[in-house]
Amino acid sequence: MGLTAQSTKSTAMKDIFNIERKSNQYVIALAGNPNTGKSTVFNYLTGLHQHTGNWPGKTVVNARGEFKYKGNEYVLVDLPGTYSLLSSSIDEEVARDFICYGDYDAVIVVTDATCLERNLNLVFQVMELTDKVITCVNLIDEAKKKNIIIDKEGIENELGIPLVLTAARQGEGMDELKDIIEKVAFNKINTKPNNVIYDDDIENMVLETSKLLEEYGSINKRWISLRLLDSQVNIFDKMDELGEKFNSNVAKEIQGKLDYKIDKVKLREKVSKINYDKANEIKEKYVKEDMKKINRDKKIDDIVTSKRWGIPLMLLLLGVIFWITIQGANYPSKILSDLLFGLQDKLTDLFNYLGAPDWLHGVLVLGMYRTLAWVVSVMLPPMAIFFPLFTLLEDLGYLPRVAFNMDHLFKKACAHGKQCLSMCMGFGCNAAGVVGCRIIESPRERMIAILTNNFVPCNGRFPTLIAIATIFFATTANVFTNSIIQALAIAIIIVIGIGITLLVSYILSKTLLKGIPSSFTLELPPYRVPKIGRILYSSILDRTLFVLGRAIAVAAPAGAITWILANIYIGDASIMAHIANFLQPIGEFIGLDGFILMAFIVGLPANEIVLPILLMGYLATGSMNDFSSLDSLRTILVNNNWTMLTALNTMLFSLLHWPCATTLFTIKKETGSKKWTIISFILPTVIAFVVCFCTKTVYNFIF
Repeated sequence: MGLTAQSTKSTAMKDIFNIERKSNQYVIALAGNPNTGKSTVFNYLTGLHQHTGNWPGKTVVNARGEFKYKGNEYVLVDLPGTYSLLSSSIDEEVARDFICYGDYDAVIVVTDATCLERNLNLVFQVMELTDKVITCVNLIDEAKKKNIIIDKEGIENELGIPLVLTAARQGEGMDELKDIIEKVAFNKINTKPNNVIYDDDIENMVLETSKLLEEYGSINKRWISLRLLDSQVNIFDKMDELGEKFNSNVAKEIQGKLDYKIDKVKLREKVSKINYDKANEIKEKYVKEDMKKINRDKKIDDIVTSKRWGIPLMLLLLGVIFWITIQGANYPSKILSDLLFGLQDKLTDLFNYLGAPDWLHGVLVLGMYRTLAWVVSVMLPPMAIFFPLFTLLEDLGYLPRVAFNMDHLFKKACAHGKQCLSMCMGFGCNAAGVVGCRIIESPRERMIAILTNNFVPCNGRFPTLIAIATIFFATTANVFTNSIIQALAIAIIIVIGIGITLLVSYILSKTLLKGIPSSFTLELPPYRVPKIGRILYSSILDRTLFVLGRAIAVAAPAGAITWILANIYIGDASIMAHIANFLQPIGEFIGLDGFILMAFIVGLPANEIVLPILLMGYLATGSMNDFSSLDSLRTILVNNNWTMLTALNTMLFSLLHWPCATTLFTIKKETGSKKWTIISFILPTVIAFVVCFCTKTVYNFIF
C-alpha cells in the first residue's frame, strides 16, 4: 500500500503523521476535493468523537475522529481538501504525504455527484498509490434534483474499486459506506484498481524507468517512475526521513541515467490531460445529465461571472445585505437596550439597598455591566442578520464566483488569485483569513496575502462600522432613503478596503516581495439549494454567538478597567483623561481625538470592544449617564465634538488599523517570523494614519 509495502511502514511513519491508534483500531484516510461534502461525511461517521491538532512539522490543522461498526473500531483521518496530489501548497503536501507514506488501512476519496468528472483526477492519482481505495460519490441528493443519473455499477467496473453513492447530510448510503470500509480494511474483497493507461511514449518511458528501480524492494515502481519523469526530486524528500532505501538522492542518480530529453512541465500537462480525458470519457458513458438544468446554471454564470455584470452585481448584493442588516437591526436592538439598561437600574437599586460602596457599584455596574449591555444590544442584532445572509451566499456557491470575478484584479496587482479566497475568509475573522493563506503555494504570494488580509473588516469591526454609519449617514427625513445611504456608505468603506488590499499587494510585489505571479485553477462549484438549518447553525452558533462571546469575555474586564482609569485622578484629571490628552495632538492630526486613539489601543485584544471603551471614556467626563440606544449614542458623540469627518475617519481607521492580538499571534505562528509580524502591525498602522490625514486635508479644503 502506498509507495512501500504495508510491512515496511515503521514506527517512524506513525511519529511523522502523529496517528495514534490502539492495537485493535484501523486507520481510514478521508481525501477529496474541496466542496464535495468531505467534512459532512467525516462528521456523520465520527459524530462527536473527534478532535483536531497540527500535522507535525506543518502549519496545517488536522482532524481525526473515531467510530465503531460491527464491533470494530476505526480512526478516521480527515485530510486537507486537495485537487491533486501533485500540487505544492502546504495543505496539498500534507494530503499527498499521508497517502504516500501514512500508516492507514484504506483511503476514501469523496467526490461530488453533480460534477464527478472534476473529481476523478484525484481518484486516479490515489489509485496509482494504493489498491485500498474507496470512491464515495457524495451529494447524490443534489444530483437527483438536477436529474443526474449515475450508473454505479458501470463506474465501479471501470475503476476496479468499490464505489458508494451517498448523501451524507441525510445519512443516505452511509451504512453501505461503513460496510465497504470494513470489507476493504479486512481484505474481505480484493480491489484491483484499473489505472489510467497513458500513450505509448509515456508507457515506454515508465517501463524503462521501472527497470532501474528493481533493486529497491517493494516500492510502488509505476508511481515513482511517473514522478521521476514529470516532477522534481523533492517530492521524495519524505523518504529520506523514513530511512527508505530509495530516497531523493537515489532519485537524482536515476534521473541522471535517463536518456530522455524531457520537458517535465509539458509531460506533466500531458499526463494531466490524459487523466481528465479519461474522467470525461467515464462521465459520458455512465452519467446522464439533464442539459436543461446544466444550461440553466451556465446561463446564470454567464451573468454572475461576466466582465460587465459580475462586479456590479457583487457590489449590489453587498449593499443589499447591509441594507437588510441596518433596517432589520433597529427594532430588536431597541428592545434589547430597553431590557438590558432597564436591568441596569435594577442592579443600581440592589447595590444601594445592600449598601455597597460606590466604587464597587462603579466597577461592576457602570463599568462592567454597562459595557456588556451595550455590546449585546448593539452588536447582537446586526450580527444575527448579517452572518446568516453572508453564510447564505456561501452555501449557495456564490463566494467562489466572487473570487472568479476578482481574479483578474489580483493578477494586475501581481498577487495570487487565491488571495481573494483568503480575503473573503477575512470578512469572518482576519485570523482565519491568515490561516486560509495556506492554500497559496508560493511563499512570496502567501506572505503578501497575510500582510494585506487585515484590510477587510472582520466580525468584530462590522458592528462599529454599522453603528457609526447608522448614526451619521442619516442625511434625509426619509427612513427608507437613509437606510440605503447607510448601506451604501458601508459598502464603499469595504470597497476602499479591497482597493487598499490590491494597491498594497502591488507595492509589496514590486518592493519587499518581488516576484512573478503564479497561476492557479479555480473550481466553480455547482449552485446548491441552501440548507436553512445549516445556515442558522453555522451563522448563529459558530459566528454570531462565538464573536459575541469573545466580545463579552474581553469587554467585561475592559469595561471595569476603563471605569477605574476614568475614576482615579492624578491632579485635576483622571488617568484616562491624561492618556487621552497625551494622544490628543496625534488624534487631531488625522481627524480623530485622543479618546478615539486610546480606545483603539485598549481594543488591541479584540476589535469588538473599541466603541464600548470609547463611550466609557466619554461618559467618564460626565456628559451623559447612559448609552442605551443609537440616539443616545449619537448624543454622546456629538457632545464630544464629533463631526461627519470624525465619523468617516473613525470608520476608515477601524477598517485599516493594526490587526487584533489574535490575528498578530496567528501571523507569528504562520510565518514563524517576528520581523513579518512586526511589519504586519506597522504597515496597516501607517496606511491608516496616511489615509485619515489625507481625508482630513481634503475635507478641510472642501468645507
